[in-house]
Amino acid sequence: MSWIRESTLNCLQYLAVKILKSGQIPKHVAFIMDGNRRYANKNHLEKINGHTQGFHKLTETLQWCLDLGIPEVTVYAFSIENFKRSKEEVNGLMELARQKFQSLLDEKEKLMEHGICVRIIGNLELLPEDLRKLVAEAIIITKSNNKAFLNIAFAYTSRDEMTHAIKDILKGIKDADLLPEDINEDLISKCLYTYNSPNPDLLIRTSGEIRLSDFLIWQVSNSCIYFADVLWPEFSAWDLLGAIFYYQRCYTNLQTIAKAQNITNYNSRVTNYLNKLYHKRQTMLQNIYASEILAYNGNK
Repeated sequence: MSWIRESTLNCLQYLAVKILKSGQIPKHVAFIMDGNRRYANKNHLEKINGHTQGFHKLTETLQWCLDLGIPEVTVYAFSIENFKRSKEEVNGLMELARQKFQSLLDEKEKLMEHGICVRIIGNLELLPEDLRKLVAEAIIITKSNNKAFLNIAFAYTSRDEMTHAIKDILKGIKDADLLPEDINEDLISKCLYTYNSPNPDLLIRTSGEIRLSDFLIWQVSNSCIYFADVLWPEFSAWDLLGAIFYYQRCYTNLQTIAKAQNITNYNSRVTNYLNKLYHKRQTMLQNIYASEILAYNGNK
């Protein structure tokens, strides 16, 4: 199935979208797409089929977000904790990821036409080499697109993200690129996997579970959080519209919190360090991508 779909909204839903767009629409929405396995059990399906249905719902939801004018979406696709599941399920998820990332790359022209930038946030070192190469290619070829942003959290947990950020900062101090007094909340934020993105305005979790499952813990401290009592593959346009309406009701309080936050002006030392860190991360992706090209040419 294509990552880029036609809208499935009906006339009444289009009218609801139009009404909601007269109010404040979040610029960045994050999703914890929970309930795929329970959906499979409920419908007497194999677990991997539940995850496949979850992917179909993701592509539909992404189009609904575009219909609403939401330019950035972050989804929790695979937690590091998921590696603890059965070998059969993990292997099935890795194979599904290979298929879907290859499908995304096969739609390169559509991605470029719609200006979609794809980012994968997570610990790429934990992924199989072939999947890591597909991920790197998706990031590299779409990095200059700026009309819509899709962030896929894969092999991700907040604890792992913050651990790596702290390690990067400690290395910066060891290399004399930073001083201890440079460390503050804003520096840590800029060293996270999500440094390219504003914090989510709205986080939606499905399945009725009321927890964050180690997802964007740092980033959603001041976000509007909406828990939908529906399994992810059964998530509907009405559920999304309900979440947006809830966000609009909370908007005034959210703005009050945002205005109370301080904005940090970085000194030249911190700016140089961050530029060096980002360049290092980009070079790592370029090297993975280059190895894929070399392997392809060598097999021709």
